[in-house]
Amino acid sequence: MNQVRTQQTDTIERLPVMESFYTLQGEGAHTGKAAYFIRLGGCDVGCHWCDVKESWDVTAHPSYSIDDLVEGALQYPGRMAVITGGEPLMHDLSGLTAALKKAGFNTNIETSGVYPVSGSWDWICFSPKKFKEPHPDIFRKADELKAIIYHKSDFAFAESFVASLRSDCKLFLQPEWSRSNEMLPLIVEYVKQHPQWQVSLQTHKFMDIP
Repeated sequence: MNQVRTQQTDTIERLPVMESFYTLQGEGAHTGKAAYFIRLGGCDVGCHWCDVKESWDVTAHPSYSIDDLVEGALQYPGRMAVITGGEPLMHDLSGLTAALKKAGFNTNIETSGVYPVSGSWDWICFSPKKFKEPHPDIFRKADELKAIIYHKSDFAFAESFVASLRSDCKLFLQPEWSRSNEMLPLIVEYVKQHPQWQVSLQTHKFMDIP
């Protein structure tokens, strides 16, 4: 079966996986929590500063059954599973999330929101990118907006989504790692002036963990 979802109702029993690992969530609202990450292959958003460009080619990664992915996650005591990419919503994630929930996991996803949401999620982190417009489906479902600040213009870009989100959606500004020295002071001042926002840092990189 084609690994890239062609219809919202398709259920994929195998998924292309770049890597899976147990670590701490390093970003956003769940920073510091133990989490099992499943990084799926495939992305067509094309962020030039992406630090996992090797995930983009969906055909470059082996496929795993949903049972295998859940079995891998169960080897560790944490019960938060984070599905990331690449762009994970290129794939129908209904089967994977159903199996993870049945096994006792909270399901989290990190997505650019450019595809309709599939799967059952306890937490949706929406991280929009300038390179491809998000699908309207994401706005009322996102629990967290995480905007990456690479340039001063990204503050206005981040603000452009707020009115479309739920009132309880958490708002985060995160410096792009290679530009942290330049952008972090601007983010600090912005949050001080706009306290509805919070700062997110890639704490896993400071801790030198995956």
